[in-house]
Amino acid sequence: MQYFKIIMVLCSLVAIGAVVKAQDTAVQVITNAVDKPKDVQVAFRKVEQSDLLGGVSAVNVAELLQKNYFIYGLDGMEAWAPGYNGNSNWGMGGYLVLIDGVPREVGNVSPTEIDQITFLKGVNAVALYGSRAAKGVIYITTKRGEANNFRIDIRANAGANVPKRYPLYLGSAEYMILYNEARRNDGLAELYSQETIYNYASGRNPYRYPNVDYYSSDYLKKMYGRYDATAEISGGNDKARYYTNIGFQTAGSLLNFGEAIRNNRADRFNVRGNIDITLSNYISCNVDASGIFYTGHGVNTNYWGSAATLRPHRFSPLIPLSMIEAEDEVSQVLVKNSNHLIDGQYLLGGTQLDQTNPFAAIYAGGNNQFNSRQFQFNTGVNADLRNVLKGLSFRSTFAVDYTSSYNLAYNNSYAVYAPTWNNYNGEDLISDLTKYGQDATPGVQNVSNTWYRQTISATGQFNYVNSIKSRHNLSAILLVNGFQQSESAVYHRTSNANLGLQLGYNYLNKYYLDFSGAMIHSAKLPEGNRQAFSPTVSLGWRISSEPFMSGATVIDNLRLTASAGILHTDLDITTYYLYQGYYTGQGSWFGWKDGTGIQATEARRGDNPNMKFPKREEISIGLEGSFFKKLVTLQGTFFVNKITGNIIQPAVLYPSYFTTGWPVSSFIPFVNYNDDKRVGVDFSANLNKKLGGVDWSLGVAGTYYKTTAAKRAEVYEDDYQYRAGKPLDAVWGLQSLGFFSDQNDINNSPSQTFGQVKPGDIKYKDQNGDGIINARDEVYLGRGGWFGAPLTLGINLTAKWKNLTFFALGVGRFGAYAMKNNSYFWVDGDDKYSIMVRDRWTTETQNTAKYPRLTTFNSDNNFRASDFWLYKTNRFDLSKVQISYDITGMLKNKKLVKDLGVYISGFNLLTISPEREIMELNIESAPQTRLYNVGVKALF
Repeated sequence: MQYFKIIMVLCSLVAIGAVVKAQDTAVQVITNAVDKPKDVQVAFRKVEQSDLLGGVSAVNVAELLQKNYFIYGLDGMEAWAPGYNGNSNWGMGGYLVLIDGVPREVGNVSPTEIDQITFLKGVNAVALYGSRAAKGVIYITTKRGEANNFRIDIRANAGANVPKRYPLYLGSAEYMILYNEARRNDGLAELYSQETIYNYASGRNPYRYPNVDYYSSDYLKKMYGRYDATAEISGGNDKARYYTNIGFQTAGSLLNFGEAIRNNRADRFNVRGNIDITLSNYISCNVDASGIFYTGHGVNTNYWGSAATLRPHRFSPLIPLSMIEAEDEVSQVLVKNSNHLIDGQYLLGGTQLDQTNPFAAIYAGGNNQFNSRQFQFNTGVNADLRNVLKGLSFRSTFAVDYTSSYNLAYNNSYAVYAPTWNNYNGEDLISDLTKYGQDATPGVQNVSNTWYRQTISATGQFNYVNSIKSRHNLSAILLVNGFQQSESAVYHRTSNANLGLQLGYNYLNKYYLDFSGAMIHSAKLPEGNRQAFSPTVSLGWRISSEPFMSGATVIDNLRLTASAGILHTDLDITTYYLYQGYYTGQGSWFGWKDGTGIQATEARRGDNPNMKFPKREEISIGLEGSFFKKLVTLQGTFFVNKITGNIIQPAVLYPSYFTTGWPVSSFIPFVNYNDDKRVGVDFSANLNKKLGGVDWSLGVAGTYYKTTAAKRAEVYEDDYQYRAGKPLDAVWGLQSLGFFSDQNDINNSPSQTFGQVKPGDIKYKDQNGDGIINARDEVYLGRGGWFGAPLTLGINLTAKWKNLTFFALGVGRFGAYAMKNNSYFWVDGDDKYSIMVRDRWTTETQNTAKYPRLTTFNSDNNFRASDFWLYKTNRFDLSKVQISYDITGMLKNKKLVKDLGVYISGFNLLTISPEREIMELNIESAPQTRLYNVGVKALF
């Protein structure tokens, strides 16, 4: 009932819009959003684009959607927002997402709802948000209605997702051949006879000799569909403005059998209403509400995980009834009593070890439904206090969000059957069936995994904006800001509370000074240290306004900015009460003589009443310019920041007697010690030019950063193992020296301590010359790019000729490394064999081998972090191409339809990389896909 009321309130906004529209039809004016640059949303205020200080990037999403339809709010933003690399702002990770000022998730809004996205990176830009924003903020502003501008925007899309690449695994016969080889390598007898291998290779009876390809067209579609439709209604008058967004989208899946045909898709319905009301000349307010209803229909198994692990010869997914001997009465009774005859022709196959398998589960195991419901409400009141003081105003906001999710499932049990085969005069028949499990369909829907999260957010702020003699421009904010999130099964709420002060001054829009600071509070620190003040300052100088630049006709605008500050944060303090000593009762100690027990109290950590906030200390310098009458625009920022006093429990800083091995005790406290450093630059450049009737626009945005573990509590026997001075995302491992060629090579090499080695195993470099290969020989191998690639480049290109627009977007990521350490590469024991093992080491291929020898044992020596498995993740992705055509000119009745356009687009089209096959490969999850889309948009 509560959900129904909320939906009715939101949908009624459409009716409100129609009423307001009817009152104002005489003064309707359609305005172009790009005629006037939009103000940019920064912390608790909006600022003109030309007056932004450093560490801020903004993207006009409403304008971008005219040529670039996209699905996810941050999709491709690396090509527009310098400093954002897809994972983080300036490589820091853990940014705060705000939607209309409230902590939310990017997925809470669709791109059609978004007006603008602001990336707040520098300390001065985020200081007013307090502790939780210390690693940057991504602020998403949703659309709002405009007075005297009634419009209805409709958009619909239909697309097909086509897999880019599937994993390639060996067939049954080839697997058996190589598994026999692995057993010979281990000194064991072969498991599969030549006759058995021949039968599986012949393909003459796939039910008796299965060769299951989990990625074949027998089980998967060639593509699956995606559809969405959105209606936006906005308008109003001077008294009330409204914006409404109603959208629906659905996407299917690749699975093409059993229950997956009917129940394997995701549906999302959203409705939003934003209302602005002017109550008087001095008071206005806004009321916003949205609801998101997500339903994911699925099957009761992880098909993709099984596809990467189940060997092709294990069992036949289906057992044909036509091949069961008619005289086998016992088997015929099993058939008659089965609840699951697939297409009336097959029983479910399996073995004693495969009684549950993905095929049987999808055919007979039931289905599940994941439900997520999100309701978001926020309101604000604005009061103009110019009668008290010119330029003074007050604003307060309050928001409540509620998110819940749960699973509904029909969990059925089922029987599988293992056949016994015989051959009669060359004909294979099933002479017996062994049944495992029982068929049961309870018809009971089970509820599980219930979860909720509630967010309460509130702000109150006095604003002062004034200009004295059109020369001295003043601004100030005094605010209180806070939010709290509670989550099911989590005792402590996530909280953020702070007071904020902003003071700004600019003279003739030439000299700028901004001070922003916050007094923060956190209960994660000990009493007496729970408050801290975070001061920041920014300066700006518009050099192009100086008299000595008056002759520089090529320079339209040139401005230099600088920022510095210290932000205190509890963002990386993992839990509460780390400052307190922790003791626990740990069983009993027993006397040697009489066996009596004494209750033991053991220490786990010591007290630290002096624990303080970690700090982000930063200096940045920015430069922005426009040249040749806005033909070229440039922007760049150089930054150095250091996060000091990260909290750790450092055993090496204390005497050894602070810890004991038996009983296990530790008196070592958590202390502020580790320091992290980041140095980098972000930049963007845009070129706009009309050539031969074509309007060209080319943009480049990029981020390069270097991280360093500036200070660490560590003691190593070898200098090269110290983490201090190395990147924060350092990949560590052994250095390989090829393969052992024979036993003499093993005997003459350092002793390897990671299990028994044989010819064909990887040998490693003895870094310290102690004659032993162990963890002390691990060295720094490269950067992992965990916070984003060291260098990220985004490129966007637009060409417009008459009514035709071409748009392309590409993103490059360079400088990081990764390990080939998933099950596709690390194959041992009874694992499934991928095609990678074809390049294995043998005595015949030892000079060309690219893969270690095969073994049926766990190969701890070969399958561990080393440069043997390391590869560069350098790549350039053609992420988007779209061709749009405006067909408005063909319309006869333009009073009804004011704008009409169609477009075709492709997503995730091409990856250029030396390791392209790995980049495009998903293991144990659904494959990556290209999306080919056709869309239409209309304005009424």
